[in-house]
Amino acid sequence: MITYKEKLNQITTFIFDIDGVLTNGDVYITNTEIIRVLNSKDGYAIQLASKLGYNVFIITGGSSNSVKEQLLALGVHEVCLSSSNKMNVYTELKVKYNLSDEEILYMGDDIPDMQVMQAVGCATCPQDAAPEIKEISHYQSPFYGGKGAVRDIISQTLKVHRKWLTKESFIW
Repeated sequence: MITYKEKLNQITTFIFDIDGVLTNGDVYITNTEIIRVLNSKDGYAIQLASKLGYNVFIITGGSSNSVKEQLLALGVHEVCLSSSNKMNVYTELKVKYNLSDEEILYMGDDIPDMQVMQAVGCATCPQDAAPEIKEISHYQSPFYGGKGAVRDIISQTLKVHRKWLTKESFIW
């Protein structure tokens, strides 16, 4: 059986959900917007992966343009908002960027992520993901969503590729 670390050897592309992965899943609702909290360590890892040439995409059911702008500023290639069918969006990204399933790592936390997770080369989740998602994941981060799970899987991938703690790592 191939271990998740062996799967990381082929990864060129990261795709993340937002709520429950890049955030802890809590949303704060005001009169004008929904507020989400992103972890700066996850943000650091995302910008580093992008700077090192990895594709980074977001597929989310959410619709926050302010979150989209922040993620694009970190180097995320595309933020696909209001994705009611994540599998369709995933397929479109694969075609647009000429990607294969084996080179894609996806981190999700709940049922809407399941189809994509079953298709990718490496399916991962935060520690507090839904039981059904944990069951199909190749790797469960020991970190919770919004608390470093994204940083964990990006740093592990970069370590496997010998790109962690290189000179690029020290410039934000």
